[in-house]
Amino acid sequence: MNVRKIITFTEDIHTEGGRPVDPPARTAVVLAVIENPWAGQGFVEDLLPGIDEVAPKLGGLLAPRVVAALGAPVEAYGKAAIVGLDGEIEHGSALIHTLKFGDHFRTAAKATTLLPAVEKRAAAGTVFDIPLKHITDATIRSHHQSIEARVPDGPRADEIVIGLAAAAQGRPQSRLAPLATEQ
Repeated sequence: MNVRKIITFTEDIHTEGGRPVDPPARTAVVLAVIENPWAGQGFVEDLLPGIDEVAPKLGGLLAPRVVAALGAPVEAYGKAAIVGLDGEIEHGSALIHTLKFGDHFRTAAKATTLLPAVEKRAAAGTVFDIPLKHITDATIRSHHQSIEARVPDGPRADEIVIGLAAAAQGRPQSRLAPLATEQ
């Protein structure tokens, strides 16, 4: 696994809808810009060797970083794969849609639900939104949110940006009725 760089950022929302948010609503994102393990090989029929080589290392690298950056228990989480223009969307999906990657974050977050995801092929600097859902119950509406991310110089054509995002709470000032009220 060839990592070019890792970007970590947090966001603390202190006011929403003109009202204070106390404590501030915190989210964290960690993005790794890596060399696409299938770059320059043409169409690769069997992605499993690359998955086995890269996904566990990547999950082990990113999961503890995003939890540490959040600095609080994780209540919502999500993942992303943005593939450079010379790759296939399947290359990003192969790395993030495997337990070899995701179980690192599930374990670190003490989570039980599937990680919501975004994956796409895009040029360097593309803005993307990482969806977040509650770590144990994906129907909890207050935790349906997203966080915007961007790597100004990535992914390059032969790279993939892999990201994990976490929130310490639901949306600030959330007030939608529980899903059960509509069933």
